Amino acid sequence: MNVRLLTASEIECRVQSVKKARNGSVGCILLLYKDARVDMKLLDETYGPTNWQRTHEVINGNLFCNIEIWDSEKNQWVRKQDVGTESYTEKEKGQASDSFKRAGFNWGIGRELYTAPFIWIDLKDGEHYEKDGKTYISPRTKFTVKSINYNEEREITALQITDNSNVVRYELGKAQKKPEPPKKIDDTKAQVIYDLL
Repeated sequence: MNVRLLTASEIECRVQSVKKARNGSVGCILLLYKDARVDMKLLDETYGPTNWQRTHEVINGNLFCNIEIWDSEKNQWVRKQDVGTESYTEKEKGQASDSFKRAGFNWGIGRELYTAPFIWIDLKDGEHYEKDGKTYISPRTKFTVKSINYNEEREITALQITDNSNVVRYELGKAQKKPEPPKKIDDTKAQVIYDLL
């Protein structure tokens, strides 16, 4: 059973770094990510709330998460595991959440995010500031995934990111419109036109 692809509302944008270009302009590199609540929702949705379980264990001083899915054909739990890294704010909670999300990737949750393009956004005045010789993004500056499309290989083919004012700041590809069916020609009118020629 495949986990469905992430929707735009389930994907968040995180600023990886803020850089000053040689011409003096400032921009940022964005990363796409999902939070642990998305993993829980998709596991419930795909396998059912009682058909998966999560445990953590410390191996060589590192916190690992196990996500196990009940396989009714084999009549047993199937486990996938991964390790987490510390967050800058809450060490234990960050490791637990990160290991859970990484184990979720092993089950296919959000794996399509690995196909994300390089996302560079030019920042406007007021969206960044300088402190101690370094450039930072303003805490009020936020970016949101407005739309996203994928191909059959589950790769990102179109992506639109907007700012706080809902202005498009990054766009990859264009969502293709479905072709309209050909209009039916009235044979009697076609015959009259042909006769007039």
